[in-house]
Amino acid sequence: MASQRRPEWLRRDIQVSRTSNEVYNIIDELSLNTVCKEANCPNRMECFNRSTATFMILGRVCTRNCTFCNVSKGEPEAVDTEEPRKVAAAVSKLKLKHAVITSVTRDDLQDGGAGHFAEVVKEIQKLGQAITVEVLIPDFDGDEAALDKVIASKPDIINHNIETVPGLYSKVRPMAIYERSLELLKAVKDKDSTILTKSGIMLGLGESEAAVINVMKDLRSVGCDIITIGQYLAPSIHHHPVIEYVHPDIFEKYKGIGLDLGFKNVVSAPLVRSSYHADEVLSDK
Repeated sequence: MASQRRPEWLRRDIQVSRTSNEVYNIIDELSLNTVCKEANCPNRMECFNRSTATFMILGRVCTRNCTFCNVSKGEPEAVDTEEPRKVAAAVSKLKLKHAVITSVTRDDLQDGGAGHFAEVVKEIQKLGQAITVEVLIPDFDGDEAALDKVIASKPDIINHNIETVPGLYSKVRPMAIYERSLELLKAVKDKDSTILTKSGIMLGLGESEAAVINVMKDLRSVGCDIITIGQYLAPSIHHHPVIEYVHPDIFEKYKGIGLDLGFKNVVSAPLVRSSYHADEVLSDK
């Protein structure tokens, strides 16, 4: 198991600025949630300083029990029907050129919240500006009709994280199915090839290099365009432990492998997260 002391390359200075305070104020004013805050992302101040944030819809409580995630688990909250309008208002106030929308998993809802995702996308599109939209979605329990709702709303990117290698799913994502996640990404491409697909994996959970490369190959086999690779950081002692702090050189190695495999964009570094500098990955679209 890794030492409790993080290596130098994982340390970040806390940066508070007028811009980041404005982002906080807009989010609070509209009663919105961000995955930046709920997942305790190490990059949130950098992103807020860039006037960006990843909106988390459908409440703050997840119905899944993944052992890596800091988002609250338990009884889900009521869906705010005004949330699509509020998210669009925040996108407008923040003058975003690229909006990233994610959610908790809502297995309690008939469509897993897919229709709500679609409404958020549509409200942002109504702004009538050149704003690209990325959605980071759950697996909707394999419901194809639910996924169709999101696809029909025509976001620019549909992201669904594979998270880890299949051999660790029972420990890290016990309510998820590796093959189901691959099938979701494949279905997006089969139904609308103009939408970019994206996925992400964490390192340091106990995976082998061969297993990581196999995941990358699996993602390419279903047409995945973009991959993010970052270091897992345990939110607390109650979460899955960090088994290894992976050296930055290894992340660079995976970046090269990913590009050789045919990914349009590979974002690979210790502090990379799913939506980190997400606005920059559309240059090859």
